[in-house]
Amino acid sequence: MRILTLACSLAALIVASPLSAQTLNVASAGDQNMVDYVKDYLGPMFEKAHPGVKVVSVGTGPGDSGSQKIYEKLDAQKGAATTDFDVVVIHQKAAGQMVKEGLLNKYTANVDTAKLATGDAARNSLGTDVTGYVIPMFQSQTALAYNADMVKTPPATFAELADWAKKNPKQFGYNGIKGGMSGVSFVAGWVYAFGGDADKLIKGPYDAATKTSWDKAFADLKEFNKNVVITPGNAGTLDMLNRGEIAIGPVWVDMFYSWQADGKLPPNMKLKLVSPGMPGQPMYYAVPEKSAQKKLAEEFIALATSPQVQADGIVKKFNWYPGIDAKNLEGKLDKAAWDKLFTDVTPADLAKNGKPFPIAPYFNDILEGYEKKVAN
Repeated sequence: MRILTLACSLAALIVASPLSAQTLNVASAGDQNMVDYVKDYLGPMFEKAHPGVKVVSVGTGPGDSGSQKIYEKLDAQKGAATTDFDVVVIHQKAAGQMVKEGLLNKYTANVDTAKLATGDAARNSLGTDVTGYVIPMFQSQTALAYNADMVKTPPATFAELADWAKKNPKQFGYNGIKGGMSGVSFVAGWVYAFGGDADKLIKGPYDAATKTSWDKAFADLKEFNKNVVITPGNAGTLDMLNRGEIAIGPVWVDMFYSWQADGKLPPNMKLKLVSPGMPGQPMYYAVPEKSAQKKLAEEFIALATSPQVQADGIVKKFNWYPGIDAKNLEGKLDKAAWDKLFTDVTPADLAKNGKPFPIAPYFNDILEGYEKKVAN
């Protein structure tokens, strides 16, 4: 009897030991705040609800290049039994490519909260149908941040901004198309403003000849760049604004409010969403086709896209717009927290000037055009 009891106790110890622990590997493209959200907020919450599970959060870097690194890892491991990542947080451009190449699992039918995200972004990723493969983590938007003490009347349009930069050399800064998507968004907005038919770039269809109509827009942007500061990246633009080295620059709205809340930006900093508009985008939760932890991954994403977590984590703690439909946050969020997001950029501003990025082939043409005709 004693031997049996001892054997049972040993068996229980083995089951409860770290040897039986499961690891959920979450890879996030984007700035450090994306990694911190999983590491410091979402991961511990999931671990508490799933004893024996360890969430490991890794970052692959800001902008589309961060998502590209995730793509390269999944592509390199497509012949293996499993991949290193169980959940990936990726940009739109990479999501479409991964779906086309069979690198992502069609999982959303197994996650009840997928029904709470009914917007176009849950189905359409820069012209690619991603239905069933992604759920938006959040929606984000870029805008121009400006120092209200230095800029009494901020430019309201791209044309006014170009004129302002000429009269105020080296007081505008952005990161070009390197080091983060705030600069990429600015460049896309410039092409929307000066390149012709913005709606066609957003909705398609794709016509390879269209890019020839952007030559003047790129020439003007090259001239514009002579009067501006090229910053190190998303955070670099905010840092230079904080130090007063520049007076205006494009930023992500969520990063702007987070920096301000942390005292890294003075209260005299404001936001302006200029006409005819600047792009924003969702980040997506997706599950690699070769994930070794598909069920855990689905449970993790279900928690991450639940109304309470979207209210407390996405909106209140990290200043993003929710990935699921905002109506699902009713009763979960106090009015002050919601209103804070719309202090400078109102819902009307978003409706008028908040744009998607171009469909993927036009997006690629814009980036290539910038490299060839502006950066050189």
